[in-house]
Amino acid sequence: MDTQSGDARNYVETRADGNVRIIVMAGEFDMDTVGELRTAMDPEVVGIERFVLDVSGVTFVDSTALSIMLQPALNRPVVLAGTVPSRLARLLEVTGAGRAFATSPSVAEATVVTLPPRRG
Repeated sequence: MDTQSGDARNYVETRADGNVRIIVMAGEFDMDTVGELRTAMDPEVVGIERFVLDVSGVTFVDSTALSIMLQPALNRPVVLAGTVPSRLARLLEVTGAGRAFATSPSVAEATVVTLPPRRG
């Protein structure tokens, strides 16, 4: 499934690499612009073992978007790929949500990196 969408404020591209769903995010994500992100991050999707989020182009994420990013992390890994922008890094730090995500310097590495076992 390759999809692209967005409005003037954001962009979401979704593609698959085997059992990994890669989601490229760029721009601003708030309660008014998370529709495509919500679809891409569907925690009920079958056959996906890992989500990789390329967040290097993200300029803003509100609590609604962060909640959507976190939902799949309840039962499978979500890896933030690329350089995490300072505003997003700060939100992850302040909320403690950063602990829910693995990180990787690139999308290519994020699709294959060995992740520690999930703690229950």
